[in-house]
Order: sequence, then structure tokens, then C-alpha cells
Amino acid sequence: MRIRATVAAVSGALALSALAVPAAQASGGSSYSPADLAKVAAAAQQAASGRAAYTASTADDTGEPYTLDLSFSNVKVNKGKPIVAGTTTHVKAPVTYTVTHAADVDIHADDFLMDVEIYRGSYSNPVNILAGDDWPSCTDTSATTASCKGTIDVYANEDLSNADATSWKAIGYAIALNGQDPLAEDVDWTKIGYVDQDALATTKLQRLSKLTVNAAPEPVKKGKTITVTGKLSRANWDDGKYHGYANQSVRLQFRKKNSSTYTNVKGIKSSSTGTLKTTTKATVDGYYRFSFVGTSTTPAVNATGDYVDVK
Repeated sequence: MRIRATVAAVSGALALSALAVPAAQASGGSSYSPADLAKVAAAAQQAASGRAAYTASTADDTGEPYTLDLSFSNVKVNKGKPIVAGTTTHVKAPVTYTVTHAADVDIHADDFLMDVEIYRGSYSNPVNILAGDDWPSCTDTSATTASCKGTIDVYANEDLSNADATSWKAIGYAIALNGQDPLAEDVDWTKIGYVDQDALATTKLQRLSKLTVNAAPEPVKKGKTITVTGKLSRANWDDGKYHGYANQSVRLQFRKKNSSTYTNVKGIKSSSTGTLKTTTKATVDGYYRFSFVGTSTTPAVNATGDYVDVK
């Protein structure tokens, strides 16, 4: 199992870095350490310098890897939905994609390494990168295409800061070692293939939101005023706690006892600490809740309805 594999884009080529990967293992049984992958990536960066990314080239006597004949398409991260993370929960977001490759490229080889990961920032200087805990699995659909699936594993307390609640890009890479040992002094870099492909898809990371509600008094006489209070909060990835979400528009909603549909009663805004408070007239038995439509950094959320018995 690959614990964490992290990539960094440098000088126009995607490079694997050794932040927290134990033995990085391909689809078979051979294992390669972070140092191995970093060495391959460093050579790939050298090969990519001075030419456009993904332009086919033939390795020369400088010992540079050749450009691997492989491309990624149909990439979808988390089924097209934002990835929402709390403060401590492990989020496992699915990633699916198609790989197209030359007939002589064996993507199932023990020493073939491939992944699609996400990053934010620029291609040449990413700010943060997220990958999966395990290498992806691929099923051949023809001699030159395969359907692949993997994950993006998010540990908010380890991986994220509040600045990460934004748009991210997906990037794919593949390394064919072709029997070469990256640690050997006589490694032939010209026999190692490498390719990376940027901007395969986009996704958003959002800070998990929470919303509470309490309607009182209960029970209440028909026509009397009830006070509805609550709080809107969201995950803070900087300190691992939940804080009130200030100055946000929230709707008070109501549904009758035997109905399944909520209707809007009024709109209010959260306080500087995220608290909510408003009043309304009680007319019939039913449930009151607050509803938040969400923002680009925070998902929508509905409070669980609080039942009020009207006498």
C-alpha cells in the first residue's frame, strides 16, 4: 500500500517527491522507494527542459528518459462533486479516467508507475498536492486503452489549511522503468519512459459546514411567538476546530406535521460568531429548521427540523 505519494511540478515536468511515501509499489510485486522515484523524476525534469511538455522525443546519449506514449482522458474527480472535508475525518474521493497508450506500453508491469493526483497553484509551482493511499487499478478495454480508478485520500488535519478551500486541478503521470533499477550505477535512463499531463479536470475542496436549530417554547399556544435559534459553523483546517461562519444568509423554513416539503419563512444573517436568532408566529404543528445554501468554499447544509406542538 502506498501511504502518501506527493508530486511537485518543476521546470515544466511533474516530479515525484519523497514527503511521506514508504515503499511505493506498482501493480505487481516490485517496490521502489521515494529516492528511486525522485531520481527518475529528476532525470525526467532534465529531459523536459528546453522542450514543450508532452512533445514526442527520442532519448539521446545524455541518458535522458524518453517520452512515454501514453495519455489520460475522461478524468473525473469525486464524480464531479466538490470534495468536502471536516477537521479530522478521512475523506476518500474516487477518481476515474481512461488511459490510451502505445501497444508496446505495458501498464500492468510490476515496475510501471501511474497515477492521477490533484494540486492547487501553478503547474510550475504547486502550493499543495493530494494523492491516493493506493495505486490505481486499471482494466483493459482494448490493446491500447484501459479504464482506471483510484482515489484522492484527504486527511484534513495533516494535508490542508483554510487556503486549500478553492479550485484544484488534476494531473496525471506515468513512469515505465522497463526493467531498469533506478538505484543501480549502470542504470540506462534512455530505457525509462516518462510522461505527465496537466489540467485533466478540476475539482473543489470545501470546508464541512454544520447547522443547528432550536425552536421554543414547546409546546406553544396558537398565534403566539416562538423564538428560533441556532448556529452555522464550518471546519477550520488551520486549527482543527469548528468556528462560527459569520455574516452568512440563512433561511428559516417550516414544514407542516404531515408534509414532506419545507417552505421559506424568512431570511436572516448569522452573527459575527455564527449564531442565528429570529422569531415567528406559531400557527400549526410542524418542524422548523435553518437552511444554508452554501458558498464556493463551504457546502450547503440543512439543520435537522425541530418539532413544535401548537395547542
